[in-house]
Amino acid sequence: MTILKAGKFSPLDPAAAEPFYRQIYNRVRNAIARGSLKPGDRIPSARALTKELGLARGTIETAYSLLAAEGYIQAKGQAGTIVTPGLKLQAPVPSPIRQVDTSLAATSFRPDTILPFQMGLPALDMFPRKIWARLGARCVRAMQPSAMVHPAIYGLPPLRAEIAAYLQVSRGIDCSPSQIFLTSGYRHTIELIGHALLKAGDRVWVEDPGYPPTREILRHMNTTTVPIPVDRDGMMVSDGIRLAPRARAAVVTPAHQSPLCVSLTLPRRMALLDWATRNNAWIVEDDYDGEYRYVSRPLPALKSLDRDGRVLYAGTFSKVLFPSLRLAYLVVPPSQVERFEEISQVLAAGNPELTQTIVTAFITEGHFARHIQRMRKLYAERREATKAGLEGVLGKYVRIDSSPGGMHLILRLQGQRSDRRLVTRMRKDGLYAEALTDWISGEQTASALLLNFTNIDSQRTAENFGKRILTLM
Repeated sequence: MTILKAGKFSPLDPAAAEPFYRQIYNRVRNAIARGSLKPGDRIPSARALTKELGLARGTIETAYSLLAAEGYIQAKGQAGTIVTPGLKLQAPVPSPIRQVDTSLAATSFRPDTILPFQMGLPALDMFPRKIWARLGARCVRAMQPSAMVHPAIYGLPPLRAEIAAYLQVSRGIDCSPSQIFLTSGYRHTIELIGHALLKAGDRVWVEDPGYPPTREILRHMNTTTVPIPVDRDGMMVSDGIRLAPRARAAVVTPAHQSPLCVSLTLPRRMALLDWATRNNAWIVEDDYDGEYRYVSRPLPALKSLDRDGRVLYAGTFSKVLFPSLRLAYLVVPPSQVERFEEISQVLAAGNPELTQTIVTAFITEGHFARHIQRMRKLYAERREATKAGLEGVLGKYVRIDSSPGGMHLILRLQGQRSDRRLVTRMRKDGLYAEALTDWISGEQTASALLLNFTNIDSQRTAENFGKRILTLM
């Protein structure tokens, strides 16, 4: 570990009550106890530490002798001194759990794990890792010094061109590469839009229920979010006009509303576009899983209906490839390209060029389109299997919504069961879920679980997890 390597051992305290050999002993022992030094790790030699600390070699050897006598370290001759292999230590006492402000909990509610039913994850077990590894190795071998400088602020030009071509074919969006800005994810996208087009005090329509981080990000940017109810036809635009007719923007998920999975109907799409045009307002279209519709072909994007340049289209590779890419994109109207370039010059650092190069190759060689087609078929199968498995076990206690697309199921809890309480119990049992009430800004009358199905491989697996949920209800 670096804190104990030669040249990295911080000076000892000459004013301390403990002698130098004891200070060295305590540092090494505490590093082992904390896990900073693990069994088999090498520690600095007595000679190296003598030179670095300017102490007598006997002082170092006294500390090491004491550590060896207690079984912490072993001398291996020319191989040096190491932490004793197989050393068993008592687990350290955990630090007290810091109380988290529940008002901010929604911004960090996605763990960096793979848990059953975990929201926001594609089918990671079916990602073509061999193809990705082959493309990655090829891109690394071909890397030139010109690719090792600072990355392009707006995004790698070939990737911007590929995204523009893909959106034209798959989502009906007519745009040029210059309109596309690469970001590090949805949150970065919203921040970029906020800095470019919004100011403190602006009012913004958000869906209710809706994605919690959207509200939190906008709130931290000192804008006022206006929750607009959602029904089976999507955001109720008439309610938005009634509640905040002069709002500066609206954030919507028209393909599969997040989290209810309903689609914004054509009349409401036209009403939303008309409102934005008449009021010189902006529409942010979050199309996070628009590719995954199972009852028919994916719906055209709202952006494809935009004739007045009022819609900003936000997409991401997190759901179609994998989240750790940290790669998303934003399509802005032609009139706003210069403004977003100015803001990007100030705020954006650019995304890793190697990652963008691999994604470009993945798209160019046809792997991206084939992967989406395979996932669309796979998700349709896994959705039905998961739904059947859970209904077979929990049918008396839940009602599962029917939806045309998306990547999760909505389990409506029957009776007076609390979704938040059940979610807490599930997470303690190693199962993931999100409570619908955490996605609602207004009166919390609904009680439902949001369960992702993309990583549930069979009906039997769903049944087994359903039995665990049943014991927690």
